Amino acid sequence: MDCSPSKVSGTAINAHVLILTLPAQGHVAPTMKLAYRLADLGVKVTFLTAECTFDQLVSEQSRNKDALPKIQGGPYPERVKTVFFPDGLKSTELDERGDTVKFLERIAKVMPYHVEEFIKKANQPESEKDEKITCVIADLVVAWALEIANKMGLKGAIFLSSAPGIVSMVLQIPHLIEAGIIDAEGTPKKKEKVMLSPYLPALSSDDYVWNFPGNKELQKVGFEFVRSGEPFLRTSNWVLCNWYRDLDPSADGLLPTTLSIGPLLANDRPSGNMFSEDLTCLSWLDRQPPGSVVYVSFGSTGTFNSHQFDELALGLQLMGRPFLWVVRPDSSHEVASATDGLRNRGADDHQLGKIVQWAPQEKVLAHPSVGCFLTHCGWNSTVEGMSMGVPLLCWPHMGDQFYVRTCICDGWKVGLELKPNEDGIFTRHEIKSKVDELLINGGIRENALKIKRLAQMSLSKGGSSSKNLEQFVAELVL
Repeated sequence: MDCSPSKVSGTAINAHVLILTLPAQGHVAPTMKLAYRLADLGVKVTFLTAECTFDQLVSEQSRNKDALPKIQGGPYPERVKTVFFPDGLKSTELDERGDTVKFLERIAKVMPYHVEEFIKKANQPESEKDEKITCVIADLVVAWALEIANKMGLKGAIFLSSAPGIVSMVLQIPHLIEAGIIDAEGTPKKKEKVMLSPYLPALSSDDYVWNFPGNKELQKVGFEFVRSGEPFLRTSNWVLCNWYRDLDPSADGLLPTTLSIGPLLANDRPSGNMFSEDLTCLSWLDRQPPGSVVYVSFGSTGTFNSHQFDELALGLQLMGRPFLWVVRPDSSHEVASATDGLRNRGADDHQLGKIVQWAPQEKVLAHPSVGCFLTHCGWNSTVEGMSMGVPLLCWPHMGDQFYVRTCICDGWKVGLELKPNEDGIFTRHEIKSKVDELLINGGIRENALKIKRLAQMSLSKGGSSSKNLEQFVAELVL
């Protein structure tokens, strides 16, 4: 049994959905996968993004167009259209894309106007019926778009791609402030555990979704983004969530509008990728023994100082196991010297390991040679790893990654956590030790395979996630 979703019909229906998200890899990827799942069910989708990401997305879609399956009524590109709004970031002298706070502020400033103008133009009286927007789906961090949708008489849905407990966390923000557990900027005032679900670990003061260690300004901005989405969770027509019911059976009951529709997987369709994938890693994996490879990737934003980067490189060498390591050029100031040193000691020559700038992650995690996944615990990576039954080694950096780590290790028990030393460094010896422990832990392996089977069941015909998505589509046209 694979993780391909069930398909009820490719016949087009009278629904045109506008999908909006933050123009960043971790947000674009799951919403693009949602777009193509809706296309499976006959929904016309427009994906509106910032100009700074548009070229990357179109390039990725172009590379995959020959592999797209055909559906009744035409190929997928006719059902999913990607368009952009001008963001001013291409011509600005200040590279705001390199400054997360300024980037978020810039997008928050320019995006609302362009969203409203786009809907007005699409819904002019003279527009063709199938061109008119009927529903807006907005990522939680751009939930303000549902206010525009409501004003224009459209249905609206919140989309959340994070762990089940995050919805409960966001809904409890007013209580957390009133009870003095956090202040008005999200900073913990009490080291107090907060229960989010009877099926998940309690929330500690270090696990808040807006936690950005060492960056108080980003924490403040992140908290405001999340806090501003809280009332829209309560008032939207639907809350669509990229998880499956078995991960937290209570989550769908938090709000009457909650529908778990995950795991959202690309399955060879455009995945919202903004980086060029190095496909040579797949043939390299073919030559490795089953269950032997340590896959290492920290997503699109994880970075290290030179000391930590070197320690990670030395840890991978010390393991004495084959590894596939995704190293973005901006991962560290010392990328060239560290990776060159590894290559000189055998990496990238089919002996010790292979280093790539970006990998086709779903295909990598599904490969039988992969034994475990050293991850930053971003939800996209986590749900992909769990869907493929791969044990996880957790190294969270920011945001929801901390609580996802807690769920992986203490809730679902499908992974282990790396621990820093007294200086805050994750040492080479810690990395080797935890990899060794993870690969021989039969209990974790068994739990990971169980979680994989549950993911498959949720996506199969009659599975909980498939039925929920079909319900959403049916309600779109009511």
